[in-house]
Amino acid sequence: MFKIFYPDEDAASAYDIPYEDLYKRGIRGVVFDIDNTLVPHDAPADERVRKLFLRLHDLGMETCLLSNNKEPRVAAFARSAGSPRYIFKGNKPGIKGYRKAMDLMGTDVKQTVFVGDQLFTDVYGAKRAGIYSILVKPIHPKEEIQIVLKRLLEAVVLYFYHRDKKKQR
Repeated sequence: MFKIFYPDEDAASAYDIPYEDLYKRGIRGVVFDIDNTLVPHDAPADERVRKLFLRLHDLGMETCLLSNNKEPRVAAFARSAGSPRYIFKGNKPGIKGYRKAMDLMGTDVKQTVFVGDQLFTDVYGAKRAGIYSILVKPIHPKEEIQIVLKRLLEAVVLYFYHRDKKKQR
């Protein structure tokens, strides 16, 4: 029932994902959400973000930021992070932004992974687009009220996701 919202895998942080292993599996493009995935809401790109993008580019991976936020926020973040590609007002969980990200990176669904912190926008959209999804824990607990309410529903889905994941072991 909830499986449409299940990520393909989960990680503590976007910074803890073994990207080298993903590269060995044929992944050549990583699409990232920004707020509460890479930095707290509305925070600028920091040194950790820049190092991550440099690491990915050195591996031979393409990157793209996909955000529902407005262009000034996303463009400034992308410039500072060192990501040459970004999509603002991405309309997640709609699939057009995910497809556009792959077009910009020159990848397809088998070569692309999406990293985000929300089930009902990030993961659900990636799944609908056929992209492998990795759910990360939110970086900061302070969130807008509409996201706080979504987190309550996410907790129910995550309960079943973790239960099902244990059964598969």
